[in-house]
Amino acid sequence: MRRISLRLQNTPRPYYGSDHKRSRKVEEDVASNKKAKQASENGCSPNRQAKNVKAKDASNKKGKQATGNGCSANHQAKNIKAKDASNKISKQDLEKGCYEAKKVKSEDGKGKKNKAVLEDACKWVVPGSSLIDDHGISCAARVKETLRIFNSHYLQFVQEEEKRCKQKKNGNSAVEKRPSKRPDLKAVSKMLKNKETLNLEKTFGNVPGIEVGHQFFSRAEMVAVGFHGHWLKGIDYMGNSYAKNNYKGYTFPLAVAIVLSGQYEDDVDKSEEVVYTGQGGNDLLGNKRQIKDQVMACGNLALKNNMEHGIPVRVVRGHKCTNSYSKKVYTYDGLYQVVDNWAEKGVAGFTVFKYRLKRLPGQPQLVTNQVLFSRLRGSKALSEISGLVCRDICKGQETICIPATNVVDNPPVAPDGFTYIKSVKVASNVKIPPSAPGCKCKGKCNNPQTCACAQRNGDDFPYVSQDGGRLIEAKDVVFECGPNCGCGPECVNRTSQRGLKYRLEVFRTPAKGWGVRSWDYIPSGAPVCEYVGVLKKSDELDNVSENDYIFEVDCWQTINGIGGRERRMGDVTLPSNNVSKRDAKILNSTPEFSIDAGTFGNISRFINHSCDPNLFVQCVLSSHHDIKLARVVLFAADNIPPLQELTYDYGYELNSVIGPNGKLKKMACHCGAAICRKRLY
Repeated sequence: MRRISLRLQNTPRPYYGSDHKRSRKVEEDVASNKKAKQASENGCSPNRQAKNVKAKDASNKKGKQATGNGCSANHQAKNIKAKDASNKISKQDLEKGCYEAKKVKSEDGKGKKNKAVLEDACKWVVPGSSLIDDHGISCAARVKETLRIFNSHYLQFVQEEEKRCKQKKNGNSAVEKRPSKRPDLKAVSKMLKNKETLNLEKTFGNVPGIEVGHQFFSRAEMVAVGFHGHWLKGIDYMGNSYAKNNYKGYTFPLAVAIVLSGQYEDDVDKSEEVVYTGQGGNDLLGNKRQIKDQVMACGNLALKNNMEHGIPVRVVRGHKCTNSYSKKVYTYDGLYQVVDNWAEKGVAGFTVFKYRLKRLPGQPQLVTNQVLFSRLRGSKALSEISGLVCRDICKGQETICIPATNVVDNPPVAPDGFTYIKSVKVASNVKIPPSAPGCKCKGKCNNPQTCACAQRNGDDFPYVSQDGGRLIEAKDVVFECGPNCGCGPECVNRTSQRGLKYRLEVFRTPAKGWGVRSWDYIPSGAPVCEYVGVLKKSDELDNVSENDYIFEVDCWQTINGIGGRERRMGDVTLPSNNVSKRDAKILNSTPEFSIDAGTFGNISRFINHSCDPNLFVQCVLSSHHDIKLARVVLFAADNIPPLQELTYDYGYELNSVIGPNGKLKKMACHCGAAICRKRLY
């Protein structure tokens, strides 16, 4: 699918759906242009991405360089060098956000003393997203790709679990068995088996590609990218095995990350300073009560050793979130230094270990401490929104108001020049086919073996019912239930027909005109909105070169990979009334129909382009089965946090748009993505 003008032909569109392999090509195409632009931050050279390990003992000079799967652990710059005899961190160094870790003494097996400290520790506060891996791909892109793999596996296992539960509910004794593992843990296990995870070796400091403020929808996602190595324990640490590699002279275990999620009644969280309760002795049933004494071992001992070595830990905060499939969201809030530890009797009367942590300076502002973060977790009156210029651009047509804000223009103006419509208008000379035959299911479609609509989608339903319906993977075309089907509106195979579900806002951007963002968390695979306008014949469009709101319905061309278009995974059964692949006229032509949202449209007309988008385009057929007239629906390609701008790839090819004067038109791209192509067309 492309949002392009009639004059643009044979344009390959990078694919950003659930099939993770297709995004790599675009990243590789622009990676060579990014290497020279990797700027250092906080005065730290990019060469620190691959520093060697040094120690006073010559046997430690060539320590093993730890690597993950994709992004190298060398990015953490773990140089070890005997240097400072002081046990204190200077105030001047802290103010710079850089410090030298204190001297550490330990006894080796022969009684010799090894002295080692971390050198040039300003690396701790260097953001990871500016780094590139050994293949020239940004680590941020690798993280996004890995999370998309996780989401794809996760939704497949959700579908399996939904089938199992439905069979068991129907009383089929043949499937009676003990409950399976959670789908998210199954997804991580599959990724480990397929070697699809990142950062298998644990590292200190920031993880390349994950900046402060990054939000995860589950603990399993953190495991998949190597950010926190356990889906249940609060403290992730390096065990004694790491002492054999780059860290001789250090006392293990050593902590790398902790999660604050309110599981311990003795925790105290003051944002910049935290009193963290050690692990163990807690009631695993979830009432947060301590039921026995904690032991100074494993994670508890690791945090104590971090304090003695002056090594900071990554701190993640968990918050309740109804839109998240785990019902929580986890935010990376930066690096904290362990400054004190002690033991005391807790609220329940058992011994607990306490650790006081202070946030290192020189890092981005705390996301979980911002007013907007708190605001978006609950309701707020429209009158309190800054820059409000329109309370509802749809004027009540949608079930949810769509406000518009503008804090850029002076005086602020509201979006105008169009009429809002909720559904596609059809031009008078376009004939819509009659309604297609439907399935004979009753109430909700449950059995893919008997549902005719499921069989058209490759003998299974394209959606899972979780979170109100999520598309498992992008397909050439999705066949939904239509007006002649026996099921009702709550059927999972009508997911994209239910209108807007998330609170969206149109806002003014500094360089891209109007844009769209969500006030809610949007899970991957969830439908966001349909591209709505006037359905017209492509050869009858007026002022094509001056209209930026034309969307070609090129479902057939995409299915056949015409003009460099990327085919999608997933088998579908095309009805016999659709054109044959051998029809040369169709194969070599531009799409016959387009949607013009220039004068009439909905919120989709305001969604901007990005070279690294978080939405993807999906053709959907419901009322009829003519793919030349398919509906165009935008789905979430990633788990999208609140206030992140919604974008999709318009699919323009460089030097392919001709103006009315016959000259080549050029437009700069301001998407700001790490893999930005710098021009829209």
